[in-house]
Amino acid sequence: MKLTTAQALIKFLNQQYMERDGKEQKLFKGVFTIFGHGNVLGMGQALEEDSGDLEVYQGRNEQGMAHVATAFAKQKHHGQLIACTASVGPGSANMVTAAATATANNIPLLLITGDTFATRQPDPVLQQIEQTYNLGISTNDAFKAVSKYWDRINRPEQLMSAMINAMRVLTNQGDAGAVTIALPQDVQGEAYDFPESFFKKRVYTINRIKPTDRALYEAIELIKGKKKPIIICGGGVRYSEAATTLRNFAETFHIPIAETQAGKSAIESTHPLNLGGIGVTGNAAANIIAKSADLVIGIGTRFTDFTTASKHLFQSDDVDFITINISEFHAGKLDATQVVADAKIALEALTDKMDKIEYRSSYENEIKDAKEAWQVELKRLCETNFKSEDFKPEVAGHLDDTLVEYEEVFGSCLTQTAVIGTVNETIDDDAIVVGSSGSLPGDLQRMWVSKAPNTYHMEYGYSCMGYEIAGALGAKMAAPDQEVYAFVGDGSYLMLHSELITSIQEKKKINVLLFDNAGFGCINNLQMGNGMGSFGTEFRMRDQETNLLTGPIMHIDYAQSAAGYGVKTYTARTLDQLRDALEDAKKQTVSTLIDIKVLPKTMTDGYGAWWHVGVAEVSKKESIQAAFEEKEEQLKKARQY
Repeated sequence: MKLTTAQALIKFLNQQYMERDGKEQKLFKGVFTIFGHGNVLGMGQALEEDSGDLEVYQGRNEQGMAHVATAFAKQKHHGQLIACTASVGPGSANMVTAAATATANNIPLLLITGDTFATRQPDPVLQQIEQTYNLGISTNDAFKAVSKYWDRINRPEQLMSAMINAMRVLTNQGDAGAVTIALPQDVQGEAYDFPESFFKKRVYTINRIKPTDRALYEAIELIKGKKKPIIICGGGVRYSEAATTLRNFAETFHIPIAETQAGKSAIESTHPLNLGGIGVTGNAAANIIAKSADLVIGIGTRFTDFTTASKHLFQSDDVDFITINISEFHAGKLDATQVVADAKIALEALTDKMDKIEYRSSYENEIKDAKEAWQVELKRLCETNFKSEDFKPEVAGHLDDTLVEYEEVFGSCLTQTAVIGTVNETIDDDAIVVGSSGSLPGDLQRMWVSKAPNTYHMEYGYSCMGYEIAGALGAKMAAPDQEVYAFVGDGSYLMLHSELITSIQEKKKINVLLFDNAGFGCINNLQMGNGMGSFGTEFRMRDQETNLLTGPIMHIDYAQSAAGYGVKTYTARTLDQLRDALEDAKKQTVSTLIDIKVLPKTMTDGYGAWWHVGVAEVSKKESIQAAFEEKEEQLKKARQY
C-alpha cells in the first residue's frame, strides 16, 4: 500500500482500539494541530486527504493543545486519547512542558513533532538549531528527558516499529506518559510500500494484573498485627475504576481513607470513612489520623512529597507500608511491602483473605471525631469575613497591614476560602472542577466536598501553571454532558489561557473561575513563611525611586479581556454577585469567565504537615537563619528514603 509516511501514520492511528472490561472503542478520538512549514505539507496533507474517523482540532498554543489532550486522557481514565502535531522548532518546543506534565502524571500523550530535513540538504532550515558537535541534534531532542518513549523517523519504513512501540507505552497503565515521534519534514512526504498488515485492527486490552500469592501472603502477615491502618487513595484507584471495591474494602474492615489530589472524588467526600485530602495540602482530619497510623496502605499513589509531607507525616514508631500499584517502580517506594497488581483485583483478593482471618481495625470514635472536627473548621473557612471584628487572615503576619490597600484597589474584600465554599454549594453536584497550580489546589484538596464520582480533576503531579483552562477544555471534551469549572489564579491565567478560543470554536462550554489576588500568592506564602520578605511575587508597578517592584498594586480587568474573545463574562466583588454569576453562567451555551477579586493571604494554610524546601543555609537575616534551623530539626523526624 503506497503511502507517504504521514498518510501511513494517520491510517495506522485510525486502526487502534482500546478494550476495558469488555467495552471496546477507538483509542484516538482526534488530532490537535497547529500547522507550520515543518508539518503542514506532510501531516497536514495526510489529514486533509483522509483523516478517517479522527476529528481534527485547531489549537491556539502548542503547549495548551497538548494540555487539552492530557486532560482528555486523564478524564477518560486513559481509555481514549487525542494526538498532537506541531511544526519544527518553536512549535514543537512549546510542547515540552506539556510532555513533562503528562509524564509526571503517568498520563498517555502522543506528540508528533515536525523536525528538520533527514537529508540535511537545505540545512540550516528556518527555525533549525545547529549544534556544531552533532548535526543530528534538533529541538526535538529536548523531549527525551520528558518522554516515556522517544523516536525519530529518518526513513519511512522506520514508522512501523516506532509506532508499535509507541502503542506499547501509550497503553501501559503502569508506565504511561508522553510519547514523542519526531518526523523530519521531508520524510513526512516520502512514499513507501507499506504492508497491509501494518494497518490491521489492533485492540489493546487493559489487562487487570493479578497479585502474586507471595505478595498477598506478605501483605496479610503484615496486616494481621496492625491495629490502626489508613488507606491512601491515589489516582490509580480512579484509573482502575476500583472505587466501589475500595469502598467495600474500607467498610468491611473499618479502615479510614485519605485522598491524594489524583485520587480525590473516587469516593464521595461525605462517606463516613473518607477523611479527605492528606499531606501538605491535606486537612486536619486526615493528617491527625495519619500521624498515629501503624500501617499505611497506598493504593495507586506515587507517594509524592506533598502526600507524605516529605516523608515526615507518619510518626508512629511501628508504622509500616503496603503499596498496591501496577507500577513496580511506584510500588517499591517507602521500603513498602509490594503488591504489584491492578487496584481493583488486588483489593478483591485482599478482601477475601482478610475476611478469612476476620480482620477489623481497632478504631473506635477517632475517625468520626476527626471528621466532625474538620466539619467545624470547614464551616469556619467558608464563612470568613474581612469585615468581621475578629477577622484574621489564614496566612497571618505577612501582609496584614496591606490588605486594606488591596481592598481599595480591588473594590472587593472577598476571602478565597469563602468564595470556594460558595462555589461548592452553588454549582451542580456532578460538575467537574479542574485545577493545577498556586494556592487553589491546596484549598480544593482540603475544602472541596466531592458529591459525585470523578468530578475532581487536579493536575498536581507537575503542578503546571497554564494547565487549568486547557485542562478544563480537555475534561469537557471527555465529558460533554457535564459542566466543567476551571479554578485558576491570575498568575496562571496570564501564562496560558488561549484555549478559551478553542472552546468557543468547538462549542465546548467551560466556566473559568479566575481568582485574582494580584500576584503569585502561593509562592509569596512560601518565601515569607521561610524568613524572606515579599519579593517579586506581588503584581506591583515599579517604584521609580527605589527601582523595585514595590509601587502601586496592578488592577487588571480580566472580564473585559475575555469578553473580547466572545466569552460571557462577569465580575464578582461580593458573594451575592458571585452566586448570581454562577447561576446565570449555568444558562449560557458559550464559555464563561467570572473575574473574582480576592484578598491575598485568605487561602487555607497548613494542617499539621511539614514540607521540605531548600532554605538558605547562610543569610544575614535572622528570620532566614531561624527558618533553616527549623528545617534541620524537622528533617530529623522524617524518613530518609
